[in-house]
Amino acid sequence: MKEFDRSRICFLSSIIASLGLIGLLAQTNLFAQPDPHWLDHDRDRPAPPVVDPGTFSTQEQPGRPPSDAVVLFDGHDISKWVAMDGSPTQWVIKDGAMECVPGSGYVRTLESFGDCQFHVEWATPNPPHGEGQGRGNSGVFFGMGSYEIQVLDSYGSRTYSDGSAASVYGQYPPLVNASRAPGQWQYYDIIWTAPKFDQDGVLQSKAHVTVFHNGVLVQNNVELTGPTSWLQRAPYPVQPEKLPIAFQDHGNPVRYRNVWVRPLDKSGKHEYYLAESVLDRYVGEFDRGGDIVTVRRAANGQLAVSFSGAKFLMFAESPTHFFAKTTDVQIEFDESGQSGTLSVGEGGMPIKRVK
Repeated sequence: MKEFDRSRICFLSSIIASLGLIGLLAQTNLFAQPDPHWLDHDRDRPAPPVVDPGTFSTQEQPGRPPSDAVVLFDGHDISKWVAMDGSPTQWVIKDGAMECVPGSGYVRTLESFGDCQFHVEWATPNPPHGEGQGRGNSGVFFGMGSYEIQVLDSYGSRTYSDGSAASVYGQYPPLVNASRAPGQWQYYDIIWTAPKFDQDGVLQSKAHVTVFHNGVLVQNNVELTGPTSWLQRAPYPVQPEKLPIAFQDHGNPVRYRNVWVRPLDKSGKHEYYLAESVLDRYVGEFDRGGDIVTVRRAANGQLAVSFSGAKFLMFAESPTHFFAKTTDVQIEFDESGQSGTLSVGEGGMPIKRVK
């Protein structure tokens, strides 16, 4: 090192120290470790889990998902999809694809997802019909219909740029138009980072999304201003981090196949967004050894439970099992909703409906 460089480094170091900036730099993560729980090159750090990466699709045949993916549609079974209100969907399976029946409404997953890698293959009608937004229109929605990645026949068809295929609808046009011809299978690989809120409903971080369209990067970790919508720029609604993924019915028979997701959060629990009719089955008052447990329906497919002076928001891990995220409180109902078991940390006490 040259003497001049050494002197300059010492001079800068003395200024930083004299201004008390070392702590400030540390707070801004300039000196932070990727994971402070492990040393660099730590020999005891667990190796990454082994995953079979699957295979690529062709026009004739869908590929095989990675071995750790949650398969949402395999060409045969549509049971993981429902209408937005939780009732059976009217979308149909044709030739190994899930096809929108115009006028039937959106379709959504039963399970809820937060941060994830989402893969979907789609094809617009051939021959094409209509122009602009009326031509092969659908959409991939995160957050139970709040945030849309546009699906559209944009092959040689002009529309407003932030409504074209692979746009973050109404906010970001794609970097390029990577569309294939009508009738051909196309695919999106989407990296979704959900918005986060604290316990008081204050927004802590905005949603971000990265999109590859037919293998081409078209959205590079863009930050959403809020929900995507037509004619307005809406603020972020307070929502759970995990919500269903939906496909849009925009009046065109768009087809989908080989749909899978890889959750990227670390919670480890599955969450389901149940129909109101299922949740209502459990609403009421239950006796727990002389203590009254009150159950009511909350927003976003959840239950609100109170007992012993405490209140908990309960998330569905199955149609009968619910859990809290702040304390290890769990309830297992019977299917009739007349009784069940409530546990806090261990064991469990029976509950029985009294009202």
